[in-house]
Amino acid sequence: MGEKGAVKNHLHNNLVFDHPIGFDDDGRLKRTGTVWTASAHIITAVIGSGVLSLAWATAQLGWIAGPAVIFLFSFVTYYTSTLLAACYRCDDPVNGKRNYTYMEAVRANLGGFEVKICGWVQYLNLFGVAIGYTIASSISMMAIKRSNCFHASRGKNPCHMNSNPYMIGFGIAEIIFSQIPDFDQLWWLSIVAAVMSFTYSTIGLGLGIAKVAENGKIRGSLTGISVGTVTQTQKIWRSFQALGDMAFAYSYSLILIEIQDTLKAPPSESKTMSKATLLSVGVTTLFYMLCGCMGYAAFGDLSPGNLLTGFGFYNPFWLLDIANAAIVVHLVGAYQVYCQPLFAFIEKSAAKRFPDSEFITKDIKIPIPGFRPYNLNLFRLVWRTIFVMLTTLISMLLPFFNDIVGLLGAIGFWPLTVYFPVEMYISQNKIAKWSTRWLCLQILSIACLIITIAAAAGSIAGVILDLKSYKPFSTAY
Repeated sequence: MGEKGAVKNHLHNNLVFDHPIGFDDDGRLKRTGTVWTASAHIITAVIGSGVLSLAWATAQLGWIAGPAVIFLFSFVTYYTSTLLAACYRCDDPVNGKRNYTYMEAVRANLGGFEVKICGWVQYLNLFGVAIGYTIASSISMMAIKRSNCFHASRGKNPCHMNSNPYMIGFGIAEIIFSQIPDFDQLWWLSIVAAVMSFTYSTIGLGLGIAKVAENGKIRGSLTGISVGTVTQTQKIWRSFQALGDMAFAYSYSLILIEIQDTLKAPPSESKTMSKATLLSVGVTTLFYMLCGCMGYAAFGDLSPGNLLTGFGFYNPFWLLDIANAAIVVHLVGAYQVYCQPLFAFIEKSAAKRFPDSEFITKDIKIPIPGFRPYNLNLFRLVWRTIFVMLTTLISMLLPFFNDIVGLLGAIGFWPLTVYFPVEMYISQNKIAKWSTRWLCLQILSIACLIITIAAAAGSIAGVILDLKSYKPFSTAY
């Protein structure tokens, strides 16, 4: 950077009157995010449709281990998220240099080869999530169509249908929404999506309670699905897969720094982010406990893989339709929240590589009556459209992608949620090797690594099973 650059940076960070009004200490437009907008982003990212598979996951582990594992993951996620939030600024939590992305935080604290590993794992995961959400939304859209078809034919028609048209419809909606330029302007979509996630979780919970009342008893056992319903080997694999489902139901660390970069200061961004994390992980855990336990209480060993589309419930069909429509709206928003960091990474890299290309850097102002003009960027338009088309095409090719997303999630959970936050925290706070604190952090990291390996093994077993009956582009339900 050189001496002049260092002096300039020092002045820039320390002289308040150096920033023009309306700009932050790094010269960017003033950030406006609050605890509430950050919580909305986190809840949108965390309460994915994963909440609906928790009844199945609880059924594999039973009444003791199921809730205990959900609680354990919520604690680990909250703790490592606060460590990660402290890495948003280097050296000083108030005036230190900002890290705008997860990769920049790793580069500033650890450097070297670990930055590349972090980038690959993070962006591959985001790509995988986009595909998983495309599939999940098509399943919910088909569930609406099927529940109406069942209702009309009074259960006589098997109502088979192809998922491709629904994936294409979802893809078209995403092409339109992907033109929202960046994370800052997504807050309204996140709030709508967060409201939707509460809507369908509450309906799933309500139906579970009604079913328990109808049965007149709480189903399920202390140790989970009984050997006999499944073989001993299946029970082991399914328990591993259930660990995976629960771990990934919480993972949002891969976009935490990007969410934190939307927050206004003071108070310091890490304080606001810790509050938002506590609030959203608390709310999420409550919902997860209720939905997972009520679903298991209602169906016992027969808990479906997806509470609202696995047709554990057929009636009231109109209520199921509302819940599934809410899932689709939520997934439209969640797709954007997850893809924005990937979009930004590619666009910044391209602008750095070809600074003179008008196609990449030029914004065309399009006036919108009553609103600020929209900045149309041709490169953004073309590349984001291609990205959405690619994720839609892969979704149509691999309709059993939930197992593969489980696998991608398994590979991503340990490095992004646990390993990097722990290592960066140790490096930033200069924690001595072999000290009690260092040992505790390493034990946490190794324990999560073992869970990740078990979950990955469970997902691989699921994929092998799916491949036996696989035909590309011909998924019917």
